[in-house]
Amino acid sequence: MEYSEIQTPALIADLSVIEHNMRKFQGYADQNGCALRPHIKTHKIPRLARLQIEYGAVGLTCAKLGEAEVMADHGFDDIFMAYPVIGEQKVERFLDLSERIRMICGVDSMEGASAISQAAQRRGITAEVRLEIDTGAHRTGVIRSEAVELGKRIAALPHINLSGIFTYKAMIYQEKPTLDPKAAGREEGELLVETAQALREAGVPIRDVSAGSTPTAPYVAAVEGVTEIRPGTYVFQDAQRIVQQAASAQECCGVIKVTVVSTPEKNRAVIDAGTKVLAGDSKLHAEPMYLNGYGRIVGRDDLILERMNEEHGMIICDGETGLHVGQVLSIIPNHICTCVNLLNEIYIRERDGSYTRTPVVARGRSV
Repeated sequence: MEYSEIQTPALIADLSVIEHNMRKFQGYADQNGCALRPHIKTHKIPRLARLQIEYGAVGLTCAKLGEAEVMADHGFDDIFMAYPVIGEQKVERFLDLSERIRMICGVDSMEGASAISQAAQRRGITAEVRLEIDTGAHRTGVIRSEAVELGKRIAALPHINLSGIFTYKAMIYQEKPTLDPKAAGREEGELLVETAQALREAGVPIRDVSAGSTPTAPYVAAVEGVTEIRPGTYVFQDAQRIVQQAASAQECCGVIKVTVVSTPEKNRAVIDAGTKVLAGDSKLHAEPMYLNGYGRIVGRDDLILERMNEEHGMIICDGETGLHVGQVLSIIPNHICTCVNLLNEIYIRERDGSYTRTPVVARGRSV
């Protein structure tokens, strides 16, 4: 397929840059004697997951059981679901996977861990889990002051193998948002390693210490005692990662091809991509990133994607946009993960310059 044949709106990703990004982050892990277990919530595509394994990843990370089921069906046999499994049906699905492959899930409560323990006991199998620790994101995860006690109780449950701990802190440093990935990453790693040591001293034999998102992973990996990093966005990168000093514009290889469909005023143009294609979850003009629009328009820093409806994206400019109806633009989205999940397929630019229509196989698998 040629570029001109790709109808808009469409997400296009350059394979050579994808591979550059994969090599770069695998290098961060290898240089520090750390395992890389990439998060496939970003791309949701078995072909790209297979490439990550070929470059040296030890396994995959998923957000939901649906994603894990898709990846297991495509031959991947070592998956960590960094999310709690809550509810009888989901526990059974998790254990179904556990009987097929090495399947690990996150826990942060006795209620969740006990339900898995009881169901695993009925099957006569052992379920592998990791305890999630809150190191500052204040999302899921047990608070650090209660981690040892909860870890001891979970480890004592029958048919449970508490093999490790993990965290997601993102760009938080000393409880506040930051644009310093090194400071955030070092703190993330150190807090988690301290927690692992406290658990070991209490008699809980923690093996895996897993942390690190795309901006923090290079610095988390350098903390002695961290055994695994789990970046996801790094495969495509996006505009937020540029602001967070985690990527260059050249490394942002997942771009949205759009068409100008209307130019009602000299300083305003409308494109054929709105919230059903481009991520609308980024807060504009808010600290610490102070994003000025819903994506970066490649080659036109003077244009701002100011607002969106479902199918319309409104571009403004201080002067004249200079755009015309039918003109094609490329946009680096603020949040690539959400964009991928909105689309049935992406188009991968192959090494020979052709484009391959590639289904987003795990799209919408949020259950």
